[in-house]
Amino acid sequence: MSWLLYTMAAPPILIVFLRFLSLILPGKMAQLVSFAAFFITSMIMMSISAMYGVFASIVLRTVGYGGLSQWTVARVFKWLMWYTTGVTFKVTNSGGEEALLTRPAVLLGNHQSELDVLMLGCTFPKYTSVTAKKSLKWAPFLGWFMTLSKTVFIDRANRTTARAAFDSAANTMRTERQNVFIFPEGTRSYAEQPELLPFKKGAFHLAIQAQVPIIPIVVANYAHVLNVKKREFHPGVIDVSVLPPISTKGMTAENVDALMKKTRDAMLDELIRLSHVSGEGNGMPLPRTSGRDEQSELRKRN
Repeated sequence: MSWLLYTMAAPPILIVFLRFLSLILPGKMAQLVSFAAFFITSMIMMSISAMYGVFASIVLRTVGYGGLSQWTVARVFKWLMWYTTGVTFKVTNSGGEEALLTRPAVLLGNHQSELDVLMLGCTFPKYTSVTAKKSLKWAPFLGWFMTLSKTVFIDRANRTTARAAFDSAANTMRTERQNVFIFPEGTRSYAEQPELLPFKKGAFHLAIQAQVPIIPIVVANYAHVLNVKKREFHPGVIDVSVLPPISTKGMTAENVDALMKKTRDAMLDELIRLSHVSGEGNGMPLPRTSGRDEQSELRKRN
């Protein structure tokens, strides 16, 4: 029994030790040690949340509320990370929280790093499921939780099975009013500037097939909080902006390209604007394509 206690106590002791070292070591060494402490803490908090998620999903499915599984686990992860690392995401624009109540819908977000899992924890509305690569299905606890909580698993190497997964998701959205969250860039950008990778079309095909609106969720560039390339981490609150829903009513597959461009342009404009709201700007001029008055918008959002 003692070995189990030692095993459980080792990670917290290591984290405390690393955080102490980060206070006394010089510059670069302190930065790397702080990053290591954050990484280990995040893995532990995610594991705890996934284990909770397995049991929560079983209980919620038993009582007929399986669609809430990912939402309740997201909130647990949000608070665990806030109390242990001091980092969180916050919807800052007026009307953003109201837009998140739209359902069913396809929610789209820009994908910067592994920290976006916490962004989901902070913004995830009720009755929402994520998409994930099929290989995660077999991961202990995390895969079990995701399987039990209606995750849409995608086999990116097989177009036939990927299309079947989206067909099933579209049907679930219509019949159970379940949202689906997708990162349309398909991979993390690790961007240090307000920029987006090219979008993939799957999310837009899904929204049109289900005839549900798209809700763009734009996360401010947070390289000043977490920079994976440079191994830097600093606690902080990261701004999130939820744009108005984009209707897909009456659209067909022929409209996918135009819909994708419209959505990406709106998200990129807001991403650049968020960088100015934060006071950084990153050398990018404010966009003028939205038709909104730039200075009044900045005043309103500050």
